[in-house]
Amino acid sequence: MANWPGRLRTVRPTRRGAAALGAGVSFGVLGIVLALPDLVALGAACLAAVAVSWVWLGSPRLDAGRAALAVERTITPHPIQRGHEADVLLTVRPERPSAAALDRLRSVRLAEQAHHMLAGPEGVRARVFTHLDRIEVRYQISPRWRGRFPLGPVSATRTDLFGLVTARVNLGTDDDVLVWPATNEVEVRSDMLGDLERAGVGSRLPSLEDSVLREYVAGDDPRRVHWLSAARLGQLMVRTDEAAGPRPITVLLDRSLIGLGDDWAVETAASLACSLLSAGHPTRIIASDMDETELPEHLTGASGRGVLLDSTVDLDAPSPPDAGAGMLTTAHSLRIRRGRDDVLVALTAPISGDPLAEMAALGMEAAGGWALVTRGVGSPETVRALRRSGWIASEVSVGDEPARVWATLTERVA
Repeated sequence: MANWPGRLRTVRPTRRGAAALGAGVSFGVLGIVLALPDLVALGAACLAAVAVSWVWLGSPRLDAGRAALAVERTITPHPIQRGHEADVLLTVRPERPSAAALDRLRSVRLAEQAHHMLAGPEGVRARVFTHLDRIEVRYQISPRWRGRFPLGPVSATRTDLFGLVTARVNLGTDDDVLVWPATNEVEVRSDMLGDLERAGVGSRLPSLEDSVLREYVAGDDPRRVHWLSAARLGQLMVRTDEAAGPRPITVLLDRSLIGLGDDWAVETAASLACSLLSAGHPTRIIASDMDETELPEHLTGASGRGVLLDSTVDLDAPSPPDAGAGMLTTAHSLRIRRGRDDVLVALTAPISGDPLAEMAALGMEAAGGWALVTRGVGSPETVRALRRSGWIASEVSVGDEPARVWATLTERVA
């Protein structure tokens, strides 16, 4: 009962209630002026009817007591990718079946509250199904942006028996809807990492003595097929480096690109990371401004994709003065915490000064890296500086499809 006055403030008179209040005041004043007690009593009765309805409607809580109502919300699938649809089932039912609870359930009108970013171009259209013991509301959401957006709570509206007052209160709690960036799978050849590394550092190709044979899988380079073994065994076999395994990948995203081209940078980084993960490489996404204590571990397997995409949900753009400092911090952190086999894929805006020097140093260490620099003022100079330090670097345009972005790297190896 501690919030009883607050609940009374949620009650509003209807048109009928406003008319009753006006009539009550008018009858009371007129009765006093004309010394007509019956008219004064009629006015008092009108005011009392509204007051009793006000207290009756505002006193009880919908989610407490013997007639409490409970809210359940199910979102399928969840999280959801931008541009895709998810089905939402909202169920309101009594916590404990009773005549009072069922009567309360029949007396409420429900409305779901959804963030505008969750509504598609046509808005949210709900279908209501009324059952004896519950009310179900089914609708679809189609997020237009990556991030976290609230869904709920339910707005419940009740009207008293005589239609004099109405009360609107929130029922249940809200849920955070996680929206992943949209991704487009990129075809990643299983031996591409080795080819790119040799193109960057000029190391020799392994000889047949350095290789073992395994079964051919989709995406393998046809040039690696060992035809003698294939003829002998009756199935395609390919050569692979004996010591080679799936190389770990770090996708570095320059946060200053976030927000450009309908979230192009985040979606491109996520697409490349998910494609490399699907090709069997331990993968992680890191954003500029992370220090060595914040760098995540590489992810593997089917469950790793969801964790990768989860890490992009809350990414936002830095303030302009912090953009270069963020790249400098993360590049320095990678020099400290990066493994020798970890191949770096950087999606960055043109950089200069200390951030560029730190990135260049990364290219001369460990497994080298691949840089995708967005076209703009200073991008040719950035690309040339990175190439001189061992990076495989290319310019890309904001808005390019992930497959085209990936092709800018593979074309330099072909």
